[in-house]
Amino acid sequence: MHIRLNDKWSDALCEFPESGMGYQRVDIRLRNGQQIKQVLVFNAEVMEWPDEYRRIGVDDIADIAPSDF
Repeated sequence: MHIRLNDKWSDALCEFPESGMGYQRVDIRLRNGQQIKQVLVFNAEVMEWPDEYRRIGVDDIADIAPSDF
């Protein structure tokens, strides 16, 4: 499932290095404390959201950080 990020998160992602050409791997921390690792984001705008989290939206994101490889 793909989710379009809002300007707040897109701007933050523009400060992170790319993992590859046009994409980043990031770790997401949700407001409930849950973490989702190794999420793909394309062009700092569209996140490939795991299907098991389909009920969670952009407003539930508390923090985004570059993934450790």
